[in-house]
Amino acid sequence: MQPFLVTGGTGKLGRAVVQRLDDGHREIRVLSRRAQPPGAATSYRHMVGDLRTGDGLDAAVRGVGAIVHCATTYGKGDVTAARNLIDAALRSGSNPHLVYISIVGVDVIPVPYYRDKLAAERMIADSGLPWTVQRTTQFHDLVATFFAWQRRLPLTLTLQRFRFQPVDVRDVADRLAGLAMGDPAGRAPDIGGPQVRDMRDLATAYNQAHGLRRRVVPLRVPGRIARGFADGANLVPHNGVGTFTFDDFLVGQRKDNGG
Repeated sequence: MQPFLVTGGTGKLGRAVVQRLDDGHREIRVLSRRAQPPGAATSYRHMVGDLRTGDGLDAAVRGVGAIVHCATTYGKGDVTAARNLIDAALRSGSNPHLVYISIVGVDVIPVPYYRDKLAAERMIADSGLPWTVQRTTQFHDLVATFFAWQRRLPLTLTLQRFRFQPVDVRDVADRLAGLAMGDPAGRAPDIGGPQVRDMRDLATAYNQAHGLRRRVVPLRVPGRIARGFADGANLVPHNGVGTFTFDDFLVGQRKDNGG
């Protein structure tokens, strides 16, 4: 049975993917720029490599059957990382199935980071490797972070007409692991969380969960990016997955923080 490689396997999504792939019968490799601490006990094989430079990638991809590419630089480094990973996979001769996590609306909403994700998608599709691209909506913790940044303000600002369909990392990890173990699917159907909710509603839920009694103030934002979100280009209401809602995430967050 060929090994699987997970890039970004020490991040929140990557760790969840590794847990789902690790069935005790298959070697799981995790790519990281840093060496594993001495004495660290893991069930996977730690591989040191740098997607930005390509160093160490040949050893990491050698003989693998599938690569789940979860690593991100949140910028133009994503294009370079995809190019270096593809080149190493092609050199390996094992023709691995490359599974890439992307974002719903990257081809419509002109956020600079989205443009880079779209460029990486196209590079993977044109690589000659077997491939699957899975676009998802925003994770629960990303939406929560937007509100957490405002904790010191006397009110909570939201963006008028913006709606989100936040999805749980665990549900996305389930989907990516299933895709990696299956046949290449090309563009897999986009997925989102189980609920589409107005940003003001999400802010109110966040404040209530954290005991914050603050006014929620929606701002009107002009421009093409705002129009894309207002028009729902970031949503897939017909294909919600999982059962973990934003409220469930907030409950879990409070428990993790001892609340």
